[in-house]
Amino acid sequence: MPHVTSADGTAIGYDILSDSGPVVVLVSGGLDDGTENIPLGERLAERFTVIVYRRRGRGDSDDTPPYSVQREIEDLAALIDATGGPTHLFGASSGGALALEAAAAGLPLGRVAVHEVPYQVGDEMLAAWRTYTSELATTLDAGDLDGALRLFMRLAGSPDEVIADAESAPIWSTLRELAPTLRYDAACLGDGSPPAARLARVTRPVLLTTGVTADAHSAGLPDGFFGAAADATAACLPHARRATLEVAGHVADPGVLAPLLTEFYTA
Repeated sequence: MPHVTSADGTAIGYDILSDSGPVVVLVSGGLDDGTENIPLGERLAERFTVIVYRRRGRGDSDDTPPYSVQREIEDLAALIDATGGPTHLFGASSGGALALEAAAAGLPLGRVAVHEVPYQVGDEMLAAWRTYTSELATTLDAGDLDGALRLFMRLAGSPDEVIADAESAPIWSTLRELAPTLRYDAACLGDGSPPAARLARVTRPVLLTTGVTADAHSAGLPDGFFGAAADATAACLPHARRATLEVAGHVADPGVLAPLLTEFYTA
């Protein structure tokens, strides 16, 4: 698997799913090493050069402390430089927050699309976010990876029975390996609310998508959580477009999302 070297010397692993057409880099969200984006990438590969990478600390990508969001932006800059830029971005969930931070930082981008970025809207959700980030730091500092996963799943609205099922499933061991990077995703989301001042600096067109309903794994979230977050984020961006997909679930159906992204990136 190829790698690029980030500004701090960290090796970032990536795959090229196709090598014809404009470049699109897919940015993964929490507890994902890029695997969830592959089905979408395979759809986009019909029209684009698609790059799926492993964010630092995930899979075959190295990790160099101390962590900062700026270093993740530099990782993206290294990937873009390797492709010759400019590059379109797609970010899923907290990966969408990273994509927006990269756009605000002025990386050489074309268009940016994000799906269900979990910014918090309203006092109650912001209070829950502050509690989560505090408890997550304490839990990870203590080396309690299982506890960190439970905290994240509860924040994401997972009922106790869903969490229990996940703990007994084979995937849990893989999630434990990724659990330390939950701190990184939290950092990308900052204080939880859309970062209005930085988003106002984004000059590129941005597409914000959400599903029509949440799935069973997010049953504990308020109705319309992702839609409200996307609307609040769009209000901060100079060139935003909103779209609701007629599908349920936090991981968007590639068959529905890919045509919309193709239209957006080629407009």
